[in-house]
Amino acid sequence: MGFTLIELMFTMAIAGTLTAMAIPSGLRILDDQRTGNAARYLAQRLGYARMDAIRRSTFFGLRFEAGPDDYTFTSVADGNGNGLRTSDILRGIDRTVGQPECLAWNFPGVRFGILPGVPDADGQPVDAPDGVRAGASQIISMSPNGSSSSGTLYLHGRQRAQYAVRVLGATGRIRTLKYVEPAGRWVDQ
Repeated sequence: MGFTLIELMFTMAIAGTLTAMAIPSGLRILDDQRTGNAARYLAQRLGYARMDAIRRSTFFGLRFEAGPDDYTFTSVADGNGNGLRTSDILRGIDRTVGQPECLAWNFPGVRFGILPGVPDADGQPVDAPDGVRAGASQIISMSPNGSSSSGTLYLHGRQRAQYAVRVLGATGRIRTLKYVEPAGRWVDQ
């Protein structure tokens, strides 16, 4: 039994078509996985800051700074007992702990922001695509008693993957949410 050239070309065409159909789906899955990992990483970093604040009996947190391409974030520790303040950070009183990080360094294609057409985590329309919602100071601060400042960090991938990391002030609870586009709502991860 042999194959004719036409049968072989037909088989190759079908294989090529199936591969071409699978690639976009695979890229969306990879993008969603990478963006979800970045959200979990940020949630973990915030959790470590909370534990450091409790363990060291001092304010500890993450400071977000807007850069030319995206935000960088740095761990900071209170140096004078009055909480984390931008002016104290700039004067070196509240010290940075470690080097600044950018999400794209560890998670290529992931950045802070809200995609067009996606509501915020409270279901409200978005008026600006900025992904760091942590008050004017752009610091999420954890206190020694386990509470924190409130804030939401939105991140997205190259495709349509959209995640949020929320910090609830009174309890210091950290939640990771994913926007499910077909359903048009945010769900806990």
